[in-house]
Amino acid sequence: MAELATVARPYAEALFRVAQAGNLAQWSDLVSELAQIGSHEEVLAYARNPKVTDSDVLATVTSLLKSPLTAEANNFLSTLIENGRIALLPEIGAQFHDLKNGTEGAADAEITSAFDLDGAQTAALVATLEKKFGRKLNPQVTVDPSLIGGVRVVVGDEVLDTSVRARLEQMRVALTS
Repeated sequence: MAELATVARPYAEALFRVAQAGNLAQWSDLVSELAQIGSHEEVLAYARNPKVTDSDVLATVTSLLKSPLTAEANNFLSTLIENGRIALLPEIGAQFHDLKNGTEGAADAEITSAFDLDGAQTAALVATLEKKFGRKLNPQVTVDPSLIGGVRVVVGDEVLDTSVRARLEQMRVALTS
């Protein structure tokens, strides 16, 4: 995994520099789409097929995109395909997103709740978490009933677990030691 990150870094940084000169939000959407496409095993198998030309792979990937490719994006994608690096797209997307968050002073927050949160609850929770972490958060909310109650928040390498399951585990450890 570290090797993928190392190889993907120059691509992500170059793509980010180009995106900064243009519309960063539009580039971010495109990079996210490319990362999703590059994570599908069928696309990777098609790209590895020796009977398929690079131009066929480029045409196929382009047809899977919702947004149109700019000349820079087309050159980027062509370079990846010609060098057999289409499998790097998910890692390039992750690194691009990290660079974008760093520039904006933001971070991704993975919020796992025991129950569905409505818009007002999510907004209130995010506002509280932004004060705690001291930066703007981009929340991604999922539901996991096994938490029993409460939430578990992951921001970068920090974890805030206020779930009932975590508290029960703490009590179990305290009682058995």
